[in-house]
Amino acid sequence: MLPILQVGDVLLSPDILTERFCCDLDACKGICCVEGDAGAPVTLDEIERIEDAMDEVWAGMSASAQAVIDKQGVAYSDPDGELVTSIVGGKDCVFTCHEDGCCLCLLEKAYRSGRSSFCKPISCALYPIREKRLSNGTVALNYHRWEVCRDAVKKGRELDLPVYRFLKEPLIRRFGEEWYHELEIMAEELTKRGFNTI
Repeated sequence: MLPILQVGDVLLSPDILTERFCCDLDACKGICCVEGDAGAPVTLDEIERIEDAMDEVWAGMSASAQAVIDKQGVAYSDPDGELVTSIVGGKDCVFTCHEDGCCLCLLEKAYRSGRSSFCKPISCALYPIREKRLSNGTVALNYHRWEVCRDAVKKGRELDLPVYRFLKEPLIRRFGEEWYHELEIMAEELTKRGFNTI
């Protein structure tokens, strides 16, 4: 088994290189937006950008989601003290909408239609990678296993698509192209040593 890996000042679980993953919206129906007991982790900068996008998404929100935002805003502190997006009924993200039986993100819809410059929280874009800041300031990335994503694991294995390749765009958005290129070089070196990373 591979040890913890490091690219720049970022620590990575080896699963990010060796596990396969590819979202299968047709199978899962976007359940990750409505399952769980807290919203998506967000930064203060992201909260500001979400607030700037509210005019573009407000009309598409459910009345219950609007009521939650009127009461507590777009985010709150969870029991661990982390800032997360507000949720409805203890589970649904306030930015969830339903179309053709699928849960979609209103923030991402507004972005893709050119009505907003903010796509969605990086924590959503990076899933199934979870980011954690350690006490020494180092960033650690872990692969999160969740039963609701079993179809994504199956599809990823069928396509032989490693997690880090599936998440190329959001990893570049978060850490930059140079960092991602270093990650690719590391994966190639590990493949030469017999690990299934590409």
